[in-house]
Amino acid sequence: MSRGRKRIVITGVSRGLGRVLAVGMAAEGHSIFGCARSHQGIDELRRELGEGHRFSAVDVSRPEAVAAWAEALVAAVGAPDLLINNAGLINGNAPLWDVPAEEISRVVDVNLKGTAYVMSAFLPAMIERGTGVVVNMSSGWGRSVSPSVAPYCATKWGVEGLSRAVACEVPDGLAVVALNPGVIDTEMLRSAFGEGAGASPAPAEWAARAVPYIFGIGADANGGVLTVP
Repeated sequence: MSRGRKRIVITGVSRGLGRVLAVGMAAEGHSIFGCARSHQGIDELRRELGEGHRFSAVDVSRPEAVAAWAEALVAAVGAPDLLINNAGLINGNAPLWDVPAEEISRVVDVNLKGTAYVMSAFLPAMIERGTGVVVNMSSGWGRSVSPSVAPYCATKWGVEGLSRAVACEVPDGLAVVALNPGVIDTEMLRSAFGEGAGASPAPAEWAARAVPYIFGIGADANGGVLTVP
């Protein structure tokens, strides 16, 4: 990815990995345009990062809301140089037959459909400009499985396939990749492992490695199945 100030779109920006990516990338002088469902989290980021950034309350599972957000953002600032699909949910620990149907639907709607909706909304502008990188956050559970998180695993396997398929559709100059962030002590990990998640790196520690790694992803990585080192 070329040097210079970048326009970066990040979903699920109000907490966890999305938040530390936004803070870390803003600290390097880039413009962050993020969304999350939490109005409170959005307001906190606005106060923390100040001018030069835009944060909006958007539910990525609602295609009409995503389309309106993308249209307004592209009209105001142009196509993003970097799009990070980070928004995600995990189901409560349970065998599949004990996970409520509405919970399965919500995990699929946010993790898989949301990723597709956001790409559909932003990629046309990126293609028209001829450059850009899309990073779809996957998981170790997008390449392996564990009990009690079957819906989450299914969506992350889906993100991997979706990313590779869309990578075949974009023209030269763009890249679409699936990125496994690794194991980090987030609220999501604690929902699966409880206090045992504390043995993993904190989000801010992870971001110190992840930010330069993501900035190193270029068009030659298109279709890549990557992992933060």
